[in-house]
Amino acid sequence: MMNTSAFEILGPVMVGPSSSHTAGALRIALVARSLGPKPLKSVDFKLYNSFAHTYHGHGSDRALVAGILGMAPDDIRVRNSFELAKEEGLEFSFTEASDKEGTALHPNTVAVNMVGQDGMQMSVTGESLGGGKVRISSIDGIAVEMTGDYPTLFVAHQDRPGVLAALTSGLSASSVNIATMRTFRESRGGRAYTVFEVDDGLDQSVLEYLSRGPSISFASLVNIPGASQAAPDAVLPHGFETGAQLLRACATEDLSIGQIMRERELELEPSADVDARMAKIIEVMREETARPIEKPEPSLGGLLGGQAKAVADGAERISNVLLGSTLSKATAYAMAVLERSATMGVIVAAPTAGSAGVIPGSVLATAEAAGATDDQIAAALWNACAVGAIVARNASVAGAEGGCQAEVGTAAAMAASALTELLGGSPEACLSAASTAIANLLGLVCDPVRGLVEYPCQNRNAIGVANAISAAQLALSGVLDPIPFDEVVAAMKAVGDSLPAALRETALGGLAAAPSACGACRRCAL
Repeated sequence: MMNTSAFEILGPVMVGPSSSHTAGALRIALVARSLGPKPLKSVDFKLYNSFAHTYHGHGSDRALVAGILGMAPDDIRVRNSFELAKEEGLEFSFTEASDKEGTALHPNTVAVNMVGQDGMQMSVTGESLGGGKVRISSIDGIAVEMTGDYPTLFVAHQDRPGVLAALTSGLSASSVNIATMRTFRESRGGRAYTVFEVDDGLDQSVLEYLSRGPSISFASLVNIPGASQAAPDAVLPHGFETGAQLLRACATEDLSIGQIMRERELELEPSADVDARMAKIIEVMREETARPIEKPEPSLGGLLGGQAKAVADGAERISNVLLGSTLSKATAYAMAVLERSATMGVIVAAPTAGSAGVIPGSVLATAEAAGATDDQIAAALWNACAVGAIVARNASVAGAEGGCQAEVGTAAAMAASALTELLGGSPEACLSAASTAIANLLGLVCDPVRGLVEYPCQNRNAIGVANAISAAQLALSGVLDPIPFDEVVAAMKAVGDSLPAALRETALGGLAAAPSACGACRRCAL
């Protein structure tokens, strides 16, 4: 059963500009740091595919160094990580792999090659899956698979008879129940790694006991940031994986989509204060939409800074003729979030950083016009999380996998459904609005100029807002989409799979390849 948390969809709270290329890159480096030699002398980051083409513009380089230093994704010091690493005496470098080298790899792949002060070396390769989620795919060239769905124990050892028996016996003696166990070896009798996924956490004494075993190099508890805290086999009474299942749950329980999603979150994390976490999301959204309008700043790339304020200031003069007051405000809010992200400010990925303006822009502006309370805003955002979780499960929210339709298209669908619930629409109307929003942006490519999450990203967030509000109005007026939401999501996945790599966040095609694109970036700060 899908165990994606609502706060993996509206989240992480992070330093911009990209959830997959900034927050995801940082998280891969955090995992590598936990496994690598200590203290570190030097590290080289070998970047593949989309990472190799856009790491400057997306802040991936700063984020990787920040992760190696142990920073969290929302630490504002991420932007200064180079200087902080130099102060600590850590040597770092970046190697761009050729396109040929990355042919068989995930679009967002990085190998973190570490050297310790004692000369020990280790290489950890990770993949950024979108929305800040990551997967570790190899260690020292040996293929592994670590996603963090369960508490994960990593053991490095020699491939010797009796080693695995000793490890499993040690865990059993400590009353640790093993969910899965996989061993990856270099060659018979050579280096090997065993990854245990266990039902409950491990304390330090268990790790120390296992580390003293024969032929054991070391044992480490691996925390994969961004992973769900619930096991994949968790039984969720309010669980769902498709739009059809979600609608059945709403009908059975006589609850809205937002209410179902909140109940599901309580089942995922019974001890968590989910309402406080959602209130924090609303707080950050209000800050990210307001601050750049009040005090614009130039972006790192030099393409943004002041556009949101210009739209907000011009709203009174032209809104009655063109967008109207609510849509004008929503547009300014959405553009403001992209400006804050592009200055490496703190934002909420929704569901990604590149599409982070659509949901807060749409929901907050509409809520202000409707006089909605924070509880009503929260219910709308829970609804958005449900829609985003279904798309993430059955298609993708990552531009490197599905193009901008996967990012702004998904955000628009989430916002359209949220607005429909906010204004009293039924669950069926909500998913109809989401279907229309995706259909309107089907095939939208991801082509950031010079690899910066600035242009055309900011303008596409503005279009995403207009799309969401239009789709919600259609649904609330009874103009329902004739194609079920699940079929629309499946179509988006098929289209995304068909897009060439040049149109999936690599900055090699579309507007990024236009003759004027490079000229427009001559003033860029990077």
